[in-house]
Amino acid sequence: MTLTSMQTLIIICMVTIGTMITRFLPFVVFRGTKSNSYISYLGQVLPYSVIGLLVIYCLKSVSFKAPTYWFPEAIAIICIVALHYWKENTLLSIGVGTVIYMVLVQTIFV
Repeated sequence: MTLTSMQTLIIICMVTIGTMITRFLPFVVFRGTKSNSYISYLGQVLPYSVIGLLVIYCLKSVSFKAPTYWFPEAIAIICIVALHYWKENTLLSIGVGTVIYMVLVQTIFV
């Protein structure tokens, strides 16, 4: 199926509008409230919940049948945890962990 330029432009505009609505709607809805305890609770709890969910999602298909199936993930996780405790920089630890995992998977554990 081939789209015309106008159809592509319309799709991009609709996706942009949908993304903007989901990003700005909470600020419009909760503009008048000074301190809502439920919103404050979600702000404290959700970042850790999302990270936990992402870790589980990334490791859901790891097989323990042979070490070559789970060893790259284990090495990358150990590097991520050690680097995060050492430098306390989330982006650095995730970036280095991703690079280590990709190098292991593409060169050593082929």
